[in-house]
This record gives sequence, C-alpha cells and structure tokens, in this order.
Amino acid sequence: MKANVTFPSSQLAIAGILFTPDDHTGGRLPAVVISHPGGGVKEQSPSVYAGRLADAGFAALVFDAAYQGESEGEPRGLENPFQRAEDIKSAVTYLTTRADIDPDRIGALGICASGGYVPYAAQTDHRIKSVATVSAVDLGSVFREGLGRAQDPAVLQALLDQAGALRTAEAHGAAPRLEAWIPDNAEELLETATRQFRETYEFYRTPRGHHPRANQGWVLRSIDLIAQYDSYAMIRLISPRPLLMIAGSEAETAYFSREAIERAAEPKRLVIIDGASHIDLYDRDEYVTPAVAELTAFFGTHLAG
Repeated sequence: MKANVTFPSSQLAIAGILFTPDDHTGGRLPAVVISHPGGGVKEQSPSVYAGRLADAGFAALVFDAAYQGESEGEPRGLENPFQRAEDIKSAVTYLTTRADIDPDRIGALGICASGGYVPYAAQTDHRIKSVATVSAVDLGSVFREGLGRAQDPAVLQALLDQAGALRTAEAHGAAPRLEAWIPDNAEELLETATRQFRETYEFYRTPRGHHPRANQGWVLRSIDLIAQYDSYAMIRLISPRPLLMIAGSEAETAYFSREAIERAAEPKRLVIIDGASHIDLYDRDEYVTPAVAELTAFFGTHLAG
C-alpha cells in the first residue's frame, strides 16, 4: 500500500510516499526512512527499495529533499547537505507522530549521496536505531577532490570563487545559476567517460530510470555548502547502534563504504555485492534482490519488537 504524505522540515513542506505492507491489519510497524541520491527523486531507487521492504513487513517512507522534486523550497535545485540531514531527521519526527508506527523501531537507509547524508544525520539523532547505506558517496569529498580523489585542487578553488560571485549576483537580482548533474549534450562525453558516468546517464536520461522531476540541475553556489561537509568524520558516533553498508564490487564509489566502515565503531558490517556497479544497485533486480535480503535481515534483527 502507498499513501502520499507531507511533513515539515525547516518550515518547508516535504512531499513523501509512505509504503506499508498490503496485509497490515493493525498494530505498530517498524519503519525505515529512505533518502534519495543527489539529483534523484523519491519515485526512483528509494521506491524500489521501499516496495521491497514493505513486502517484508516494514513501513518505508520515501521523500523528496527540500528544494527538490515535489517538496517546497527556493531556489529550486539547492543541494544543502545540512538541510538534507535535517530532512531525514524531520522524516523520523513525522513517523513518530503516526499511530501505526512504533517510534522506538525506526531505521534509515541512504542511497548514493544519501549514503552520506543518512549516517551524518544518524550520528546525532539517536531515534534512528539502525543505519544502512547502498552505493554510499560522500558528496563533499567528490566536490573537493573528485571521484577517486584525482581532481586538481584548483578546480575547487575556482568553484568557490564562482559561488561567492553568484551569491553577490543573486543579491543584486540575478536568477540562481543551475548546473546540470549530467550534461544534456553528453553524447561526446559518453565515448570517453567512465563506467560510472555512462551508467548514470543511462539511468537518469533514458526510460530505464528517467523521471521528469529528477536530475534537473543543482544551484552552483551550493558548492560552498557541499565543500565544507564531511559525511563520515564523526561516523563513530553511530555506535552502539548498528551500521550496514552495501556496495557493488565494480562500483567506482566503493572506496567510500570501505573507508567509512574502517572509521566506524562496532557493530558494523560491509557487504559487497559481486558484479554490481554503483548504478546497478539502484534498480537491477539481480543486484537489488541480494541487497534487499541483507537489508531485510539487518532491519528485521535490529528493529525487532
């Protein structure tokens, strides 16, 4: 079963979908908050996982981040890691107000960029009783250092110069400048791009995963917020609550999960899905199915009554 819901986060209305088991007849359910990738929306990979978790007996809440999708917030496309974390905490708050949800059995799952945002939020929100990620990414690191940490430091400095100039321009009435997550004219890039870029393009820009509200661009001055954000600096604070991180063996982003697990305190577990890339874990059944099996067992154990 699915129901459209809204809840407040920093005085903005956040649009969500609550998945519940079809056979639920009463009683309080364990619940999982699921947060979407950068450039994504709730109807994409979060709903893939939410539907599977609902089939396994959980309530699952997916939602669009503030400034994105169907949620409120101007300028559209702002990517603010600190607001993203607040949205996750606000989703937890919303679930605690519902009579059909057990407030003491709420977990959280983050996918891609939200695989950074969810652990970051959970570090200080003890209401999140168990924490999981799929294809986790620290967006701050990606923008500071590039994927694989091969970016020239001058790139970030130039972006920060632009961010300051754009803030000034907006103060004088200019429209916010949007930067595409994936360029519209990517055909030439695809010939030399990494597998990560090619598969991201395929997911977001073809019928495979396209959604009209997804991947419409991010406000370029967001970089001065993103660059000072570190997903995993304090990840040890999640302990003694359990942490599960799932990554594909072929994912160019898998190093984020490996390094985060090394920094985290027990109990913690890293699961590598053999053969899967970063994007495969968004929707490819042969890889999502074993990931969901791990998540179902994890949340089933740690959100037990």
